[in-house]
Amino acid sequence: MTTQEPLRPTLVVVGHGMVSQRFLERAVALGVHETHEILVIGEEHRPAYDRVHLSTFFDGTTAAELSLAAPGWLEANGIASTFGTRAISIDRELRTVTTNTGERVTYDLLVLATGSKPFVPPIAGNDAPGTFVYRTIDDLIAIADYAAGCRTGAVVGGGLLGLEAGNALRLLGLTTHVVEFASRLMPAQLDEGGAAVLRREIEALGISVHCSKAAAAVNVSDDRGIATGLCFADGTSLNADLIVFSAGIRPRDELAREAGLVMGERGGVVIDDRCLTSDPAIFAIGEVACHDGRVYGLVAPGYQMAETAAAACAGQPATFVPGNISTKLKLIGVDVASIGDAHAATPLAQEVVYANPRTRSYQKLVLDSTGKKLIGAVLVGDVTAFTTLTAMVSGTMATPRSPESLILPVGNTASNPFTPAALPDAATICSCHNVTKGMIVNAIRTDDLCELSAVKSCTKAATGCGSCTAVVNELLTNEMVKAGRTVSTALCEHFAYSRQQLFDLVRVKRIGSFRDLIATHGTGRGCEICKPAVASILSSLGNDYILDGEQAALQDTNDAFLANIQRDGTYSVIPRIPGGEITPDKLIVIGEVARDFDLYTKITGGQRIDLLGARLEQLPLIWDRLLSAGFESGHAYGKALRTVKSCVGSTWCRYGVQDAVGLAVRTELRYRGLRAPHKIKMAVSGCARECAEAQGKDIGIIATENGYNLYVGGNGGLRPQHAVLFATDLDTDTLLTYVDRILMFYIRTADRLERTAPWLNKLDGGLDYLRDVVINDSLGLAADLDAQMAVHVATYECEWKAALSSPERLDRFVTFANTPDPDATLVFVRERDQRIPAPS
Repeated sequence: MTTQEPLRPTLVVVGHGMVSQRFLERAVALGVHETHEILVIGEEHRPAYDRVHLSTFFDGTTAAELSLAAPGWLEANGIASTFGTRAISIDRELRTVTTNTGERVTYDLLVLATGSKPFVPPIAGNDAPGTFVYRTIDDLIAIADYAAGCRTGAVVGGGLLGLEAGNALRLLGLTTHVVEFASRLMPAQLDEGGAAVLRREIEALGISVHCSKAAAAVNVSDDRGIATGLCFADGTSLNADLIVFSAGIRPRDELAREAGLVMGERGGVVIDDRCLTSDPAIFAIGEVACHDGRVYGLVAPGYQMAETAAAACAGQPATFVPGNISTKLKLIGVDVASIGDAHAATPLAQEVVYANPRTRSYQKLVLDSTGKKLIGAVLVGDVTAFTTLTAMVSGTMATPRSPESLILPVGNTASNPFTPAALPDAATICSCHNVTKGMIVNAIRTDDLCELSAVKSCTKAATGCGSCTAVVNELLTNEMVKAGRTVSTALCEHFAYSRQQLFDLVRVKRIGSFRDLIATHGTGRGCEICKPAVASILSSLGNDYILDGEQAALQDTNDAFLANIQRDGTYSVIPRIPGGEITPDKLIVIGEVARDFDLYTKITGGQRIDLLGARLEQLPLIWDRLLSAGFESGHAYGKALRTVKSCVGSTWCRYGVQDAVGLAVRTELRYRGLRAPHKIKMAVSGCARECAEAQGKDIGIIATENGYNLYVGGNGGLRPQHAVLFATDLDTDTLLTYVDRILMFYIRTADRLERTAPWLNKLDGGLDYLRDVVINDSLGLAADLDAQMAVHVATYECEWKAALSSPERLDRFVTFANTPDPDATLVFVRERDQRIPAPS
């Protein structure tokens, strides 16, 4: 007689997003797949993928790379699945789920993980062709396809998702606007002060921001019926070829609502501490769930719900306790964090604020009524303290006696409380997966881990939103140093090489594109770190036009339009004035251009004339006139030589001993357009009185009775440093030979975004080593460095001249594709008889 194995109960999961996948992974780890038949019903045509990093899809990341479920993982664990299928009803009495295909599935336990949907304002034209939401990969594919014929995009919503969408449109090459109903960006997370700093940073990326704007309708063209822009409640309008609605989310709770489950007052399925709904056979997790009156729109609490529900399905005690809710946003050049009670809503809460306009950072601490316990924080610009402050808010780490010390500048690393080494083992490093410092350190030591990818795989830290990656990597580095192991100097996760090694690979193997480099020596699609770094390397080795072909997509924001974008969305124009020497005729031309285009005019610290307030479509017109007068690009937008400042030297000054102006002009024309890891500034002083302030420059030249003294490694910035004396009494040809070699050696060996001062400081052997390389040719590189500079000098071409030579190249300098009208949202006032942006 054969005994038939009893049927296992059925667990049905509706929805397959990030939280659903986390539930399944935890359920498998707890053996639920061995005690239950598990079926997943997914509405999208693909398994779960990383929605947090959705914007990287526009940066080349594929759907397969975003996938959270490895191919065959569901099948390997006995989990049945059906994708492209939508659950349309639940019969709680019969315990069945009916799908849009007519199939009826029986369950013993049901998990609702239906997530949320974008909120689209109920305004006229919100469904016209050219309007989109920003939620799924299919949404992004549709946006990318439509954007191919567009110039300008607008995002309705200035929260986390809206800024992500804005960054995505920027990556697609669109002139981008973000429209926010509230008076500030990210109103749910930031206060007015933090939002103001964030706005300036977002605008510096080339994204125009419009706050206190209520969209009243989508403007639709009469002939084609497509979206052409937005009309606002105040009567103003904004032209846009493509519109993305990202004005918040709403729980996808229709299925639960129609099934009669208890709902939250503002939506969402009510759950208890075990993530059970009002029906003891139905769980709800993620953005569809409402716990204690709150619907969470973040991945971390969703993951906690997933683990709680999985434990309950396994028959284990589990309680969902939402931890400290903090968020961190990372766009190119923008860091923002909001922790705990960021708005100081707690009665009698105290606020401590430190704002530094020079470093464009804003930090606010929120203390309880006693001033002794940290309960919240806002960080913009400098988020170094994020992990430490999160630990203090959660109670894992004690608040110091002088809380203000947490945001005041740190004098030295040894006393820095924000290093991972200073954190207690119980401090949560990865809030997405609830991974502590102790768990990470223990995994590194126990499993002898030496790669960041291995730490991620072992602990899951830095595999959620990714904001803790830098901290995890520093913990790994600390442990490797303690163990006496070699620490990786890889540029990023896509290249196992330092910038110097990549430079040598490109140079020796004559690699001419990022695509070829990553295909032969890297992995993946690249990122915001390696793309601009490789673009700089390619430009340093050849003077090809930087906005042709693939190169355009690699450039930093300013390089993308050959101009520095200003806080109001306009651009600056800075023609090169070698050595500060200029003729009256050229001065007149600059004055006429400034007058005709009504540009704010200022003499810069580097003896140039800055013309500010130019609209994007005006740039070619302005440069056409300047080039006709003999000017050329000043490269104020690039990581390149900026200026060679000079005094009047022996030509005019009674103290001058050499022709400072003549040498400055010769030097600037020699090194103009030279791309480097960071900007380069130089100066020539005609005597020891140092009127050109040469000792504060990357390369400083000071005249003597017998020639010139050469200084190297002076910088401004966050840590000002004087240049150091490299050689004395040099003749002009020897001087330039040494400068050639120093610059080329710097370009070859410096890290990305590293100025000459820190580069010189970290050279093994310091100044003596550099002298040995440059003067004594200790590495046998002198001839190669000389030849490399000779190629640069011989092949230089003004980038604006190259741009104006081609109608195709000028296509990018258009604000709106569907109208020649200027941006009506730019508002100016007059001050000191010049036009400046109106205060925001």
